[in-house]
Amino acid sequence: MKINLKVWRQKNNNTAGKLVEYHLDNVSEDMSFLEMFDVLNDSLTRKGEDPVTFDHDCREGICGTCSMYINGRPHGPQTGATTCQLHMRSFNDGDTIVVEPWRARAFPVIKDLMVDRLAFDRIIQAGGYVSVNTGSAPDANEILIPRSIADEAMDAAACIGCGACVAACKNASAMLFVSAKVSQLAILPQGQSEHKERAERMVAQMDAEGFGACSFTGACSVECPKSISLDHIARMNREYLGAKLTSDNVQG
Repeated sequence: MKINLKVWRQKNNNTAGKLVEYHLDNVSEDMSFLEMFDVLNDSLTRKGEDPVTFDHDCREGICGTCSMYINGRPHGPQTGATTCQLHMRSFNDGDTIVVEPWRARAFPVIKDLMVDRLAFDRIIQAGGYVSVNTGSAPDANEILIPRSIADEAMDAAACIGCGACVAACKNASAMLFVSAKVSQLAILPQGQSEHKERAERMVAQMDAEGFGACSFTGACSVECPKSISLDHIARMNREYLGAKLTSDNVQG
């Protein structure tokens, strides 16, 4: 395959960026998208040019670090998959592919396609945990949980925190990410004792990071590689409203 690439190149967050064109021949359709970038970077390095900086780690759709905005879609044209799971057979010979970083004020560009997603870590630090003393590890079947609740909590826990929901949203809202983390703990008995404080603190931190408001268009859920449901946003709104009405620790 012959591929024309237009890749966003930016030295750092304080300098202007631009799209730079590259042309690759002999691209295998069995290559992953990241492997195609490995080939590009090898070519640039051999010519003494600066390789394209991009995030990657597990390359198995688990870690959520591969954050590329490909032809106007987070993670590219393949539904329910991350960039590292995208293969070149999803494109045609001679295609032009435009690759940009996540676009959000809360995700400043570090270099080229790499953005700073520490805002997500700070939201988790604000309340995405269970801190009560639960004693020694109980037997697996000691706390009985209905199958439907366990399945719903597992669906929420599938969120890998990649930030595609933010990149897909016209307001750069992080509601899908935060609601998945709130739901994951709020519906399980181990997390219910802190559910009010958790919703308050995580929403307050989300706002402090500069993420936009949710307009409930559903683009975030459509582009999410783990297909996180919008139902979690509805649950988080209920959790937050309940906290504001009854808690002494309301923020914001």
